[in-house]
Order: sequence, then C-alpha cells, then structure tokens
Amino acid sequence: MQSPFANMPPVVKNLLIINIIFFIATYALGRLVNLDQLLAVYYPNSPLFRPWQVITYMFMHGGFSHIFFNMFALVMFGPMLEYTLGSKKFFNYYFITGIGGFVLYMVVQAMQVYAIAGAVTIPHPELESSYFMFGGGQEQAQALYNLYHIPMLGASGAVFGILVGFGMLFPNMEMLIMFIPIPVKAKYVVIGYVAIELFSGVGRFAGDNVAHFAHLGGALFGFLLIKIWKIRRPNNFY
Repeated sequence: MQSPFANMPPVVKNLLIINIIFFIATYALGRLVNLDQLLAVYYPNSPLFRPWQVITYMFMHGGFSHIFFNMFALVMFGPMLEYTLGSKKFFNYYFITGIGGFVLYMVVQAMQVYAIAGAVTIPHPELESSYFMFGGGQEQAQALYNLYHIPMLGASGAVFGILVGFGMLFPNMEMLIMFIPIPVKAKYVVIGYVAIELFSGVGRFAGDNVAHFAHLGGALFGFLLIKIWKIRRPNNFY
C-alpha cells in the first residue's frame, strides 16, 4: 500500500509532519508545559516574548479546524510551488513569508499600543499596574493588557504566502471553490481572499480573533519575493 507521503515533495512533507507533531504535543503535554505560552509569539515588548517565537509560532495552532485548513492549503498548493521553486528556495520562501506575517501583524499591534499609551512600548510591562497607568480607563487598560498577553499563532501567514505565489505562477489554473458552482481561476481566488482579509482586518469586527494582518503580511512578502527573485511561470502550465 503506497504511503500518502510518497508523491509529496520533501519540504511540504516535513512541514506537514512537524505541524502535526507540535499540535499533538500541545495537548499531550498540556498538564506539564504550556507550549502555547512558550512557542506562540507575543508582542516584542511583552514579558512573555522570546526570540525563537518568531519561528515557532508558525507551528502552533489554536484548534483542529485551524490546523486542518492550514495544512489542507499547504498540501493542496505547496507541492506545485515547491516543484517550481525548488526545495531550498521553497523552504526559504515559506519561512520568509511566515516572518512577514509576524512583521506586519506586529506593526499593526504597535500602532494599537501607541494609540493607547502614546508610545510603542511601556516600561515594566511585567507589572499589571502599568496597563492601568498607560491605558487610562478600565477598557483601555484591558485592551493594552490583551495586546501584551494574547499571542499570535498558526501557519496562516506562510500559507497565504503560498497562495499568492501559486496565484502569480499559475494564474489561469481553474479551481473549484466551496459554495461556488463554477470553476474560478486561481488569480481571482487569491485576489478575493486578500480582499476579504483586508476588509476583515480594517473592519476589526467584534468577536473576530483572527490575525488578518498576519495573513496580509504573508501575502505581501510572498508577492515581493516572487517579484524580487524574478520567478517565471512554468511554460507547461496555462
């Protein structure tokens, strides 16, 4: 019986395996160590921030649906991009776009901190009283506390980088999208996803805890990498 990984290129395969291992470990070791706190990424001025989180946050997920859809997209679109770029360049592409998601998300978070505290950092962020001092009222203090203590996690930034790369290199490939009865070209699918993320991020709707600007950061860095590296569309695809 053939392994489901048999035709999967090495970087996609190993990323899939590592993400699954991290997901299982998060629950298996939950009573011994809080991996979310250790490996998800916090605002750089937070007392919970650690440098390695800039990389490890990409392997952490907030639930089954979160990891399922990210890994589904990785397996669906990653192989063609890896075959096109080559494994080494695809490896770099994945992590650079993931870091790009972190960068844009933290820039937006810094703007939110500045709007409350008048600066992008606060002294003594490990002290709860600091948030009341710089946050003003209870609501602002709570918002500032959340910015410092709620982490970002997930492979979505890198996955959006893959989606954008796929859309740029295979723009006319037709795709079947859920709830849409006709095939849609990849370039329109990617534009639609990016537009939805931009609308959702700017709108900041109540109860929405998705890191939309991390998705947009990954998409932006993916677009820039394809342009900077001058990657051409494969001639055998249309």
